[in-house]
Amino acid sequence: MFSSLNISTMKKCTLAAVIGATLLSTLASASNLDIGRAPTAEEIAGWDIDIRPDGKGLPPGEGSVADGEVIYEDKCAVCHGVFGEGEKRWPKLAGGFDTLTDDRPEKTVGSYWPYASTLWDYIHRTMPFPEPQSLSNNEVYATTAYVLYLNEIVDEDFVLTPDNLVLIAMPNAGNFYRDDRPDVINERCMENCKDPASIEVVQSLRGITPTDHFKEDGNDGVAYQEEIGKTADIPSLFEPAKAGLATYQQVCKACHDSGLAGAPKLGEKTNWKARIATGKETLYSHAINGFQGESGMMPAKGGQTQLTDDMVKQAVDYMVESSQ
Repeated sequence: MFSSLNISTMKKCTLAAVIGATLLSTLASASNLDIGRAPTAEEIAGWDIDIRPDGKGLPPGEGSVADGEVIYEDKCAVCHGVFGEGEKRWPKLAGGFDTLTDDRPEKTVGSYWPYASTLWDYIHRTMPFPEPQSLSNNEVYATTAYVLYLNEIVDEDFVLTPDNLVLIAMPNAGNFYRDDRPDVINERCMENCKDPASIEVVQSLRGITPTDHFKEDGNDGVAYQEEIGKTADIPSLFEPAKAGLATYQQVCKACHDSGLAGAPKLGEKTNWKARIATGKETLYSHAINGFQGESGMMPAKGGQTQLTDDMVKQAVDYMVESSQ
């Protein structure tokens, strides 16, 4: 079974550059109306970070498999597994060869992705999970090299550079083709159409997205939303802490259940003791405003700006009381 290439995601063009040029043109016209201003070259450069399959856009730098292993184990393994096998329902990065014809194929970097440049781009743009774009260019090269090594695409002494990245042949590259079919081929229903109100969702699709940080059994969150806030099973907690369970499950659990980025794991009394000793107000401040130190980092409000200060404080109360 060949895989149809989604041009908008896998075969990347310089979208950011197009957006930048469009902005320049649009804002130049808008200047006649005294609306906005033309973006600077530095502002456009901040968006123009995509990497093409031919290597255009790659910055200078290099990284070895050996260096990448250290970075991967420190920042990536907690979600993706020590050998790229994936923890719980987080994405697998390695393996899955010869599974694309299966009913549930494993679309890993090695089994499915057509371009090594996509891997570099994705790591640079979005990883690690709690600190996107925090890696240096050399660290991105090294991490990319190590993930390629996990998929047996490069050797253990390989050093990745802009020049040799474009020469890497991904195992499944030949099975992609340009899908020139129209986006829509069905005519709009004009008569005897099904009433949307009569459509009943009886089951949600499971096992596609890694949602174990939303619900313990890995459901997609639908059933979880029905259960969220039920606190009858934690009668020993005070009311503010009970109220914080919902926020913890939605925002905090991904890091505090795994210890990601130095986050103290829920229930580890020894780890929490020193933090609790600093006082509730200090913990509230770190959780609301963000914190970065030798023991780890905490994005402001867990990266969810829609949370109120009270919601964050309640989540802190829940974690503190659950860890004493």
